[in-house]
Amino acid sequence: MQRLFYLLASVFLLVGVYSCSTPGKLLTERPKADTLALKSFETQTSYINLGVSMALKDIELQINKILTGTIYEDNNIEDDKLMIRVEKQSPILIQDAGGKLKTVLPLKIWVKIKYGTSLLGMNLYDTRELNLNGVISFLSEVSMSNWKMNTHSKIISLDWKESPSIQIAGKQVPITYILNPAISLFKSSIEKRVDEALRKSLDFKPEVLNALENIARPVEVNHAFDTWFRMAPEELYATDARLKNSQVSMELGLKCQMETYIGQHPENTFDRNKIALKAVSTMPNQITAHLAVMSGYEEASRILTKNFKGQEFVQGSKKVSVENLELWQNKGKLIIALSLKGSLNGIVYLSGIPKYDSIHKEIYFDEMDFLLDTQNKLLKVGSWMAQGLILMKIQQFCRYSIKSNLEESKQSMLKYLSNYSPMPGIYLNGQVGDVEFEKIELSGRALVAILSLSGVLKVDIHGLQ
Repeated sequence: MQRLFYLLASVFLLVGVYSCSTPGKLLTERPKADTLALKSFETQTSYINLGVSMALKDIELQINKILTGTIYEDNNIEDDKLMIRVEKQSPILIQDAGGKLKTVLPLKIWVKIKYGTSLLGMNLYDTRELNLNGVISFLSEVSMSNWKMNTHSKIISLDWKESPSIQIAGKQVPITYILNPAISLFKSSIEKRVDEALRKSLDFKPEVLNALENIARPVEVNHAFDTWFRMAPEELYATDARLKNSQVSMELGLKCQMETYIGQHPENTFDRNKIALKAVSTMPNQITAHLAVMSGYEEASRILTKNFKGQEFVQGSKKVSVENLELWQNKGKLIIALSLKGSLNGIVYLSGIPKYDSIHKEIYFDEMDFLLDTQNKLLKVGSWMAQGLILMKIQQFCRYSIKSNLEESKQSMLKYLSNYSPMPGIYLNGQVGDVEFEKIELSGRALVAILSLSGVLKVDIHGLQ
C-alpha cells in the first residue's frame, strides 16, 4: 500500500512538472473593430492675401467691347446752330500716366452747321454738313468702392486731325470758334460715358467670387483614407486701388476657416451672395490650418511587428517573443493584439493611449494595460505575465516614426502653394513654416495626427475675361 502511494505521488509529480514545463495555451476573446469615422476637426481662422491685378491691355479690351457706336448726339440745330453726332472711329487706347489712367478716344464727328445772318427781316441762312476726325484724351483718377474700381475722368485735350472749316464763296473759313464752345456742351456727357465704360470694365467682383468659389472647393489630400481639405471663406477686405507698371491692382484679404475632413466628399458651403467687402488700410496675411496626417492601422501594425523581430522578453525562467502585432480601434480606444510564442502561446489584447513624441517625431502608446478578458485568463494560466513586468518591456517597442508621414503631408500642401492654378488667371503661391503637433484622434481606419500648420498664402487674380 505504501509502495502504491509513492507510485501515485511520483506520477502526479511528473504530471505537474510536465505541465509547468509545457507552454501555456491562451484562448482570449478578440474585441471587435469599430468603423467610427471622424467627420471634421476644429478649425483655425486664417487670413489669405489676394492680389487682384488687371493689365491695362485687358481693361482696354473690355472698354472697347462696351463703348461702341455713337457716343453723343445732338439733333437740335436751332439752339446753337449745330447738330452733332460723335462716334468712336477706332479702338480706344488706355495708358499709364503717372498713376492715373489716360484714355485716348479717336472720334469721328458729324456736324451740321447753320450759318448766315438776318437782314431787313430776311433770314439769310444756309447749312453745311461736315465730317471731322479728332482725338479726345481723358485723364482718370482711380478709386474703389463696392467691389468696383471707380474713375473720375476729365477731358484734357481735343486734337483735330485737320482744322475744322467750311468753304464760303470759294474760301476756307475756320469754324473752330463755333465747334469748341459746342464741344464744351457735350464734354460732361462724354466724360460720363467714359467713366461708365471704365467702371464696367473694372468690375472685378465676378472674377474674385469665381476665384473664391474654385478655391473653396474641397480638395482630396489622401485618397487612401478619404481625407479632404476645405477652405471656407467668411469675409473679404480690400485696400485702395493703385495704378503702377501698366496694371491696376489692389490687395484683398480673405478671412476664412481651414478644415480637414475624413470620409465622404464634404459639401462646398461657399455662398457668393454672403461675402461682404470691407475697406481697410492694412490686413494680416498669416494662415493657420489644422492638418490631419493619416497613419493606417495596417501600416502601423506592420511597422511595429518589425520592431519585435528577434526580440525575446524574459522574466526568470519564462520568455516569450512577439510573432505579430495588430492595431485597431474599439469604442474610442486603441486595441493592441500581440501574438505570443514561447512560455505562453496565444494572443493577448491590450489597450493603450496613443501619444506623440515631438523630439523623435514618433507615435507611442502610454498607459498600456491588458483588457479585462485577457487579464483574467492570464491569471488562470499563471501570474508571471499578468504582473506587467514583461508588458513594460514590450511597451518600449510599441513606438514608430511618422516623420515620413509629416513630410508627405507637408509636400502635399506645398504643391498647392507653388504657382498652383485652380482656373485660368488664378495662381496660388505661399510658404509653409513650422509644423506643430496638436493631438491624436482615432478613426475607424487610421490613427490621425492633428497638426497645426502656419505660413503665408497669396492668391493672384490676373486679367479679365
